[in-house]
Amino acid sequence: MSAHTWDPLDYHRHSVAQQGWAMELLGKLSLEGDERVLDVGSGDGKITAEIARRAPRGRVVGIDASADMVRFAAERFPREMFPNLEFRLMDAHALDFDAEFDVVFSNATLHWVDDHAAFLRGMRRALTPLGRCLLQMGGKGNAAEVMEALRVVCEREPWKGFFSDFVFPYSFFDAAEYSALLTAAGLAATRVELIPKTMRQPDAEGFAGWLRTTWMPWSNRVPPELRDAFLAETVAEHLARRPVGADGFVSVSMSRLEVEAIRPAAAGAEFP
Repeated sequence: MSAHTWDPLDYHRHSVAQQGWAMELLGKLSLEGDERVLDVGSGDGKITAEIARRAPRGRVVGIDASADMVRFAAERFPREMFPNLEFRLMDAHALDFDAEFDVVFSNATLHWVDDHAAFLRGMRRALTPLGRCLLQMGGKGNAAEVMEALRVVCEREPWKGFFSDFVFPYSFFDAAEYSALLTAAGLAATRVELIPKTMRQPDAEGFAGWLRTTWMPWSNRVPPELRDAFLAETVAEHLARRPVGADGFVSVSMSRLEVEAIRPAAAGAEFP
């Protein structure tokens, strides 16, 4: 996963849309209350804590590649209040579990992972036989409007010098591509689909906050003293293409890849 530096408090303040989508996704999880659940990309911990509330007789582990995020989540949702919940520092493509979980859940994280084959093999090992996953991530075509605004801004002075060797940081798949990865990892897909969604921020300031807290592959390449100006120009470029709505909200068309799969119980070929 990416080694970008996250600001947990800033993310906590500007991730309302992600939280809303996560709660919607949780509604599809259908927990009985005693499951062992792994949340991949636990971030500031609020969704992982909600999973723990829904599995009071189970065990919930949230992992994240950001030490700052793990520390923030553990402090905000301590074991004294959530005895069935723990947070660990761990990279998604280096999962270190062996048949420990009935369910693997992930929301708005896996598009940051650069090796999905390794992640899926690790997830298969982490699941018990007939264990299942519910994953949602950015899919092919995600945030194309923002990508275009960034492309245009990054070709201008004074920004273009900071992006001369820029490498696209995300993994965006379509349903067929991800289904093939699941099969190669020894997992049986039950549903893989691209779902169009609209990200809505309450105003231009909220949109800038979302860019600042989640689009670090771009903003972190700009010197700190210039970042606000870079983000302001990106916001203006986006709004020139998709103006603020009559309700005052700023909207972005998104594409989410939603995945459900199980680890088969039948004996057969072993997967490394």
